[in-house]
Amino acid sequence: MQFLESVKNYWELIKPKIVLLLVFTGVAGMLVAYKEVGAPLSAVQLLLGTAAVFLGSAGAEVLTNYHDRDIDSVMKRTNKRPIPSGRISARNALVFGMVASVLSVVIAYWFNWLAALLMVIGLVDNVVVYSLWLKRRSWLNIILGGISGGVPVLVGYAAIAGTLSALAIFMSALVVVWIPTHIWSLAIKTRADYQEAKIPMLPVVVSMRTATICIAFTSSLLAVFSLSILLVAPVSPFYVVSALALGALLLGYSIKLAIDKTEKTAWTLFKITSPYLTVIFAVLILNFWL
Repeated sequence: MQFLESVKNYWELIKPKIVLLLVFTGVAGMLVAYKEVGAPLSAVQLLLGTAAVFLGSAGAEVLTNYHDRDIDSVMKRTNKRPIPSGRISARNALVFGMVASVLSVVIAYWFNWLAALLMVIGLVDNVVVYSLWLKRRSWLNIILGGISGGVPVLVGYAAIAGTLSALAIFMSALVVVWIPTHIWSLAIKTRADYQEAKIPMLPVVVSMRTATICIAFTSSLLAVFSLSILLVAPVSPFYVVSALALGALLLGYSIKLAIDKTEKTAWTLFKITSPYLTVIFAVLILNFWL
């Protein structure tokens, strides 16, 4: 019983919703690479590639949780997480995060040096650039730190193809462009928490009007960017229609947020963003496989 409780705590520690979304984008990278370059893709490769992205994403999340344990204990949204609540010791979390991160690089290197290098870049950007350097200093934290969000796609693609293509870079950039709308809409909902913890997220350091306009802009950019794939790869009308519909939904709620400036709308927009990324990547996979 105690073992199961421990497993549950560590599962919560890695932030599974975020990690599984990143893993899905990494798997998408592998599947698209297989179709685009005709590289071999075995069940073992798919399993190990998934494991590498999972361990890298989980390791990064745990290490940032370890570093942020002091501010997590202050914020109402996070003070019940495993480390601040005392369910997992800071030392054990640090060891777990480091082991997972190292294993992710080792497995990535089993594929090729490029996949391993990209994994290292993702870990450094998330843990060092975002968490250690920028999170407590500048609202640019998720802009520069958000680069790591696009790395799982590149790792998955490079693991199978041994190189990167314009399509792989587009898929990675799609995640990076998606991040501001996702994070800033949540930051509006939890603005008081960030203020209490003195974290300079954009909605904390600017007026609500400016923050919502910025979110509307990033949503517009995302909607337009999702169609720029036409410049780098052939896509079906199904993808174009799907991207237009998804972009319109996201942009519609962003505009609504800019008008009413309410936490309720910000929360709804935040809840939409993850399904948006999941669906558009699923459509991308179908586009190249069917």
